[in-house]
Formats: sequence, C-alpha cells, structure tokens
Amino acid sequence: MLLGLVDLREGTEHFRRSTVLELSGTEPTMVSIETGVAHGFYFPEPADILYSVTHYWDPVTDELGCRWDDAGLGLDWPVSDPILSPRDQNAKSLDALLEELRDTKDKPW
Repeated sequence: MLLGLVDLREGTEHFRRSTVLELSGTEPTMVSIETGVAHGFYFPEPADILYSVTHYWDPVTDELGCRWDDAGLGLDWPVSDPILSPRDQNAKSLDALLEELRDTKDKPW
C-alpha cells in the first residue's frame, strides 16, 4: 500500500509538508499518525489493514477530508482514476478543508 501523509497543523514547522510511504505485507509496519496530519491510502492490490484510533468514531470530527488529487497536498499518487468512496468522490478542496479546520480550532481534536 501507499500511505500519503500531509501535515495540516498550521503554525508548525512542518505545515503542508507531505510524503508517501510504501508499505508491504511481507514486512509488516506500524505507522503512528499525529492528530492534524491528513492521511490517505492507495492499494494497488487487495489487502487487509489494521487501523487503530485514539477515540471512538465521531462523524462530525472524523469525517473531514479533501480531494485526493488536490495539487496543494503535494502527493504523487501512481493512479489517475482510483476507486473512491462516495465521501471521497464529493470531497472539497484542500483550501476548504483548511478553512474548516480553522473554524473548529476550539474543538478537542
């Protein structure tokens, strides 16, 4: 799988820094993602993933997202027409997501 990561924590030295990690089932790896770091996945073949979180799922705070191919993310995905969930098909721009995050800065996430 490819794991795309983008730091969306405004005011940090890593703001908008991005990277793509290549992970393989032959060498299982754990990745810890800080709150405020956007992440997305690309699976070139069927796979199983174990995903752990720090709190119970909340649709208000846990369903934030932006377009997977927004140029502002700086992610070089190796696909041009991926299979996306309905949520991801209708995702907003990165700038709109950043504005939403600014509006919710007082929230506990």
